[in-house]
Amino acid sequence: MMSSAGCAHFYCHECWEGYISAAISGGPGCLSLRCPDPSCGSMVLQGMVNKLAKDEDKEKYARFLLRAYVEGSKKTKWCPAPDCTCAVEFLGDENYDVLCNCKFSFCWNCTEEAHRPVNCETVSKWILKNSAESENMNWILANSKPCPKCKRPIEKNQGCMHMTCTPPCKFEFCWLCLDAWSDHGERTGGFYACNRYESAKKEGVYDETEARRERAKNSLERYMHYYERWASNQTSRQKAQADLRKAEKEQLAKLTDIFGIPETQLKFIIEAWSQIIECRRVLKWTYAYGYYLDDKVKSEFFEYLQGEAESGLERLHQCAEKDLQAFLPSSKPDSNETMTPSVAEFGDFRVKLAGLTSVTRNYFENLVRALEAGLEDVRAAGQAGATSSAATSSKKGGTKSKKKQHPKPSSDHTDDSWSCECCTYLNLPSVDACSVCEKSRY
Repeated sequence: MMSSAGCAHFYCHECWEGYISAAISGGPGCLSLRCPDPSCGSMVLQGMVNKLAKDEDKEKYARFLLRAYVEGSKKTKWCPAPDCTCAVEFLGDENYDVLCNCKFSFCWNCTEEAHRPVNCETVSKWILKNSAESENMNWILANSKPCPKCKRPIEKNQGCMHMTCTPPCKFEFCWLCLDAWSDHGERTGGFYACNRYESAKKEGVYDETEARRERAKNSLERYMHYYERWASNQTSRQKAQADLRKAEKEQLAKLTDIFGIPETQLKFIIEAWSQIIECRRVLKWTYAYGYYLDDKVKSEFFEYLQGEAESGLERLHQCAEKDLQAFLPSSKPDSNETMTPSVAEFGDFRVKLAGLTSVTRNYFENLVRALEAGLEDVRAAGQAGATSSAATSSKKGGTKSKKKQHPKPSSDHTDDSWSCECCTYLNLPSVDACSVCEKSRY
């Protein structure tokens, strides 16, 4: 039987099969395969490939075609998760976070893992900082000094000020003043002090060097503060993901056996773990946000919001992780606990966990919106509050006008104080609008 690519050149199926197989073996270029006749420009389309090629070649051709479609479209991208072969289509809205079928959530714009509330530029800087040599250099500056002779950095790991450089240099010098050790002795203060250094320091000889070392040390300490908490939340998130899988595979079935409750009515546990995972991700990235936040006014309020977020998330995490264990069979073989909690007690736990999930979700959604807006309401509310305070004071005789400062959470509030639904700031009972975001109380 003879076939053609829609042109006047006909070839037998065996020839077509070999021709198509050779082209597919050559890679994605087979997508632009044309008629074997050199003078003909007719395209060999997928229908003809499916009709004449081997099954193995058909699969390869389909993969090439899919890859070409995904990589050539502005609305589709490959999932960046390891070992995932799925492509994701972006339907388009203001939120760039997308979720693949493999459960990996990533940013459509930069293809890094989902990172709200920080923008892609901040994520890029933070990842680069975590992997760059800059922090190694800061550590070297803060914890070592260059050998006066060969200039290699040397770490001081003993109390004595007598330093000996590593071979082949072997130069002996004083850690404090960096002069040759042969010039030292009892007259310069012995092994554990150096009068020459102290006198030179008073004269300002070492001021700039020490200042540079101190700046490097402070910079390193500040970075480590944020990085450790960023990494800790990432670890907690990974543990929560493992706990979610365990709940789905094991715990729901056990609770159904114990209390006779269908698994469909136990989804509040899955929802709690899913919320914990999402909140850990948000909280993790708030530390990158805080590291690059250089506005003191905003930083103070940001740290308060972040602290409240951590506190609320810990309550939810503890309830899902520890309180749930009271309703599951003990994994300890020597456990003497024979009392099984009642269905009513499990119902109370359900109300508690579902309530914490809802409250935590609302708080974190408000937190993300506030941080994405750059905490602009903080400064605007402070300025508006100052004007309002002055106007109110002028109406009351015998009162002095005070300039309104940036609001701080108060610990000496009365029981009538109310918390703003939008930003959670604790307001005095006498005001009907939030002092921070100006949201109405009622």
